[in-house]
Amino acid sequence: MNSVPLPVAVIGAGPVGLAAAAHLIARGATPLVLEAGPVAAHSVRQWGHVRMFTPWRYCVDRVAAGLLAAHGWTHPSADDVPTGAELVRDYLEPLAACLGSRLHLNARVVSVTRRGADKVRTAGRGALPFVLRVADSDGRIRTVEAAAVIDSSGTWATPNPAGADGLPALGEVEAAGRIAYGMPDVLGEARGRYAGHTVAVLGSGHSALNALIELSTLRRETPDTRILWLMRKERVESTFGGEAADALPERGALGSEARMLVESGAVEVVASFHVSAIACEANGGLVIEGEQAGAPRHVKADQIIVATGFRPDLSMLREVRLALDPWLESAAGLGPLIDPNLHSCGTVRPHGAKELAHPEPGFFIAGIKSYGRAPTFLLATGHEQVRSIAAHLTGDTEAAARVELDLPETGVCSSRPAPHQVATPASCCGGTIPAAPAVCCTSETPQGTCCAPKPELAAAAPCCEPATAA
Repeated sequence: MNSVPLPVAVIGAGPVGLAAAAHLIARGATPLVLEAGPVAAHSVRQWGHVRMFTPWRYCVDRVAAGLLAAHGWTHPSADDVPTGAELVRDYLEPLAACLGSRLHLNARVVSVTRRGADKVRTAGRGALPFVLRVADSDGRIRTVEAAAVIDSSGTWATPNPAGADGLPALGEVEAAGRIAYGMPDVLGEARGRYAGHTVAVLGSGHSALNALIELSTLRRETPDTRILWLMRKERVESTFGGEAADALPERGALGSEARMLVESGAVEVVASFHVSAIACEANGGLVIEGEQAGAPRHVKADQIIVATGFRPDLSMLREVRLALDPWLESAAGLGPLIDPNLHSCGTVRPHGAKELAHPEPGFFIAGIKSYGRAPTFLLATGHEQVRSIAAHLTGDTEAAARVELDLPETGVCSSRPAPHQVATPASCCGGTIPAAPAVCCTSETPQGTCCAPKPELAAAAPCCEPATAA
């Protein structure tokens, strides 16, 4: 019988997966990192042209930095803000090189289960090793056994569709040649696709803002480029974020620049617009059909950029016992902290193994995939997640429960009040966002947008930080 301890399988060699491997190594465990792409950080490379809004101090995991330093690596300037390509070149590639044979490329995990037991079996389940089926680049399937599994495979490959009902809009698949998802390189390799054309950007998050800003630069160089901003939200102002109040200046600047583009007329806003169908015209254009404020409406464009967020691919976890938030598809314990139906606070308290646990012992989802369909994930949050998970898996329960991360405030915390709530000035008492799981927002006042705790958590946290005026 093999007496060598089984490794901990880490799915995905992105920033969080590589950080997980570093933490496991530091604690004497053996990681086995399985990356579906041909290189480490394959998904990050797809948005390498985008400048992040987090400076290097929030991009580098502390334990990973220690592992790198032992190999002669020098930390980039803490206050500089990298692009995705710089993040890969100056951090992730060197970190991946430190793993050596513990990193397997072109190794796509297609399923996870327990040895000899399907999802139904309970007796002795926790003592059985995990079995991962892995597809190699030649299509052959092999199996890998592991003592535990950390799924940090991300969500980049599964963007949300244009359809407002969560399904692809009618005709969206047929129009795929004129639709890009996420953050295309508007000023680089995709320039010819958008210059001089009418481009509709669908979405209201940071990806959409980045696309609008790049398109506006293209418009200054090619004036006949027309930019339409389609959003499901009723008020465009709600997309600008904390602006000057944001503790991350680059993030705040995105909102401020988007505001200027709207106010100058460089971008035409179509708010409260819900896409239902996309039709291809004979001349190659597109007709985007839907409803605006309950009335039918359509707009025309040559190209569409769909920046409506991402969703997790859970298909490989069919035989794993999961506890998921019923609508976010995040870890169930994390859902109340990040639910955009309750609040839009970008600041989410640090969390770890306890909140990320599933009914399957030894199995965790970490990184942006742990957020399911919710937005506002920060890379530093993922680092804290895997620090706690690695501590838990190696028996250090005290370290697993400890919080070791301070996140920069977003400067905004807003949502509409719940129907049964009455907002009062007392609900905005200032102060800092509490450490309890009570963040966050449920009220507005005539003086501006502020936040109060959800009713069921009011006793634990009397208030959270007020936002800027609406």
